[in-house]
Amino acid sequence: MEPLHSPAVIQRLLKEYGLRPSKALGQNFLADQNIVRRVVQAAAVHRGDLVLEIGPGLGSLTQGLLEAGARVVAVEKDARLVEALGELFRDQPQVTVVHADALKTDLGELLRAHGAGGTQGAAAPVCKVAANLPYSITSPLLVHILESDLPVERIVVMVQREVAERLVAPPGTKEYGALTVAVQYRARVELAGRVPPAVFVPAPTVWSEIVVLFPREERLAVGRSFAGLVKAAFGQRRKTLRNALKAMGLAAGTIEEVLAEAGLDGQRRGETLSVEEFAVLSRAVDAAGM
Repeated sequence: MEPLHSPAVIQRLLKEYGLRPSKALGQNFLADQNIVRRVVQAAAVHRGDLVLEIGPGLGSLTQGLLEAGARVVAVEKDARLVEALGELFRDQPQVTVVHADALKTDLGELLRAHGAGGTQGAAAPVCKVAANLPYSITSPLLVHILESDLPVERIVVMVQREVAERLVAPPGTKEYGALTVAVQYRARVELAGRVPPAVFVPAPTVWSEIVVLFPREERLAVGRSFAGLVKAAFGQRRKTLRNALKAMGLAAGTIEEVLAEAGLDGQRRGETLSVEEFAVLSRAVDAAGM
């Protein structure tokens, strides 16, 4: 099988299959062997590992994962690419290409169907996830993966550098926001290296970053109001906690009780709260009957 990680090969395949990268789908195809190697290393892929790859494009990372000894279930939304991938990997039984929208798919069910050897009723096997994510779906897809019943060991994604900085931002910084809290509540996040635009076809206008997420085995105890509270706190930058709770419909007296229970100053702003403090506050909101 020829190497799929050079710009010349990607350009030739696009021409052969009559493909044009879709701006609507945020398609930028990885075309660099060194970056493929770095992603595979960040995913700590060993022989026999099962990797769920989301958005395989024209298979450069798929091939790298395969060469590392992985079994790959590649989920692709674009029917044109599904056909091309099917031909490119037709002699590779360790690769299964699935035509599906990962954001709208039960990933646990998908892996039970395609990653468990077709065994009826089998549990989804432990896996790693690898993806090159377009900006438009990064936030919802990361949360979708982390909230699925996939037994995920680690998730390695390439995202725009701006998004990567938001994922690891500490409280009190301009990058810290609702996405930060939503992801850090569910996973430990590390940066694994910058990726220049030139390694993609077509080249995007911004740098990317390799990000590794380790799903938390034990999450903080949060109240049912956690998601709504985070949304209210960041709905308007520099909104005080008191105003955020008011926006959630709490009466003035209840707000003061909640703040006292949580041990938080109502004049603090949402962007200064740690994930742990949001968890404490959500439990206090729930205890108040919200």
